[in-house]
Amino acid sequence: MKRTKQIATITLTILLGLIAYGLFRTGRSMTASQVTQGGESSQAMHGSAIDQTPLYTARRLAQMPTSADELPLAQDALRLGDREMDLAFAAGVREAQEHPAVLSAEAKQSQIKLQKAEKSLDADNARVAQLTSDLAKATGVKANSLADQLETAKVQVELDQDEVDNAKQELTLAGGDAPGRIEQLMKEHEAASRVADTTTVNTGIPPDQSGLVHHYQQWSELYDKKLQLSQAKQDSESSAVAFTTKRDALESKIKTNTQEHPGTLGGGPAASAAANSGNSTREASGDLVNATKHRSAAVKALTNFEERIEDQTNLAETYRKWLGVVTARQRTVIHKALSGAAVVVAILLVGIFFDTWLKRLLNKVRLDSRQAETLHAVISTGLQIIALGLILLVIFGPPNQLGTFLGLAGAGLTVALKDFIVGFLGWFVLMGKNGIRLGDWVEINGVTGEVVELGMFHTVLLETGNWTDSGHPTGRRVTFTNSFAIEGHYFNFSTSGQWLWDELTLVLASSQNPYPIVEAIQKTVLEATGESAGQAEKEWQHAAHSRSMRALSAAPAINVKPVGGGVEIAVRYITRANERYQLRSKLYQAAMNLISKKDAQESPSISEKQDPKPA
Repeated sequence: MKRTKQIATITLTILLGLIAYGLFRTGRSMTASQVTQGGESSQAMHGSAIDQTPLYTARRLAQMPTSADELPLAQDALRLGDREMDLAFAAGVREAQEHPAVLSAEAKQSQIKLQKAEKSLDADNARVAQLTSDLAKATGVKANSLADQLETAKVQVELDQDEVDNAKQELTLAGGDAPGRIEQLMKEHEAASRVADTTTVNTGIPPDQSGLVHHYQQWSELYDKKLQLSQAKQDSESSAVAFTTKRDALESKIKTNTQEHPGTLGGGPAASAAANSGNSTREASGDLVNATKHRSAAVKALTNFEERIEDQTNLAETYRKWLGVVTARQRTVIHKALSGAAVVVAILLVGIFFDTWLKRLLNKVRLDSRQAETLHAVISTGLQIIALGLILLVIFGPPNQLGTFLGLAGAGLTVALKDFIVGFLGWFVLMGKNGIRLGDWVEINGVTGEVVELGMFHTVLLETGNWTDSGHPTGRRVTFTNSFAIEGHYFNFSTSGQWLWDELTLVLASSQNPYPIVEAIQKTVLEATGESAGQAEKEWQHAAHSRSMRALSAAPAINVKPVGGGVEIAVRYITRANERYQLRSKLYQAAMNLISKKDAQESPSISEKQDPKPA
């Protein structure tokens, strides 16, 4: 047991040192970075033609619980994500205008079908207008005929309009409706702008709760947030690199086109010469105009790339700062958790130290060894319960509604753990003045034996048989719940009631003179039980509260009475419960020696009374 305590003390001391080092490290400023694999783009998630990942990433992060230190960074991320979304849609609209999709065979058929439907619709609309004008001037039968024709023409217009709509839808699905594509992009942009304008930062941080369990939950939430911030930062950096590559390629293309067409800006000498001389053809002039338009669009695209690179760079920087703030919060949570762990280890170390100190103190105090063990067990158990309560308080923290929690928990435990509670209370009874101790010889529920284990909930006996038997162990360990101390009864033969009256009976033949043998046996019994009888009388007088009990004598007594065929000698003496068998054997041997010395012709038969009465 001592070696176990030493090992536990050394282990806890090392653990406390490691926790102290962790407290020192978490108390200092440090940086941490987490890199995760790339996630799905917002384009794939929301089915949009424009990548809105920066905006939706900023929205997702802003909707997580955000502290006051994170608030400006979250707002900045939302602003930059909204601006990046605007630039992305502007680039998408410009791309749709400048580079319409190449029509496939299916798209061309849809386009021809649309043109025919539009021509039919225009013709029918013109006919409706004409009939409406004629109807206003006609009268009588002609007016009725024109009215019928007008109704038929209007129905045809509706059919033509349906065909136009269907043809437009087919053309859009085939990718050949550039105006429809631009219109769709504008609608998506408006929807995304409304989402961005209605997004607010979630500042509803839950209250800071104590307890290692709550600290772990906070750390886990912050860890997930760090992973998302790291991913967002990595995505922004990757986007900035991708836009930089596109910008460089576009710059190179613009320079190449400028060298090939030096007059595309309209101010070059070639353009001036062509205008002055009038020798340039219409085709060359058209090519020059187209080249100028393309160069203007390329410059706008270049500006767009520059702005998007700046936005992505600023987003990456914002996420880096945000990551630093979250890391600091996580470090604070770890510091608090380590403080709680240090308290737990300190409680365990103090408990071990106090238990060792208490044992040494009780050894120095002049107390009975059993009383010292009992006092040590009671105090140690109380300290263990207090330490367990404190450790649970550190682990789980104080409950929000302590009174209600304790009431419900107490009621539930009382019903579910009735036997354990009664057994635990019985342990206190057994630890009392009239209880039992390790090594006592007791009888519990008809089972007699030596107490070999005395726990808070159960007592273990090494069975020795009934108290009238020889007292040799049977080899069985019998376990009882300590509830017997409250709900039942027990006998302890190792306290002030450890003494038993035992009897030894001898039968002598009628031809023998019993009186010399009686005197010799009485002398032998007095010598064997004199010390025990004196100690028993002192204990009885100390424990008794009445005069009649104080007058009791523990001196041995011998009775002689005639029986059939001889004389019976009954010797009644006091003995310890656990020594009765040894003393009886000793008296047997002495009686046999005395009878042998008298040269008796018939050996006396020796029997023992099977029902001695306990003192």
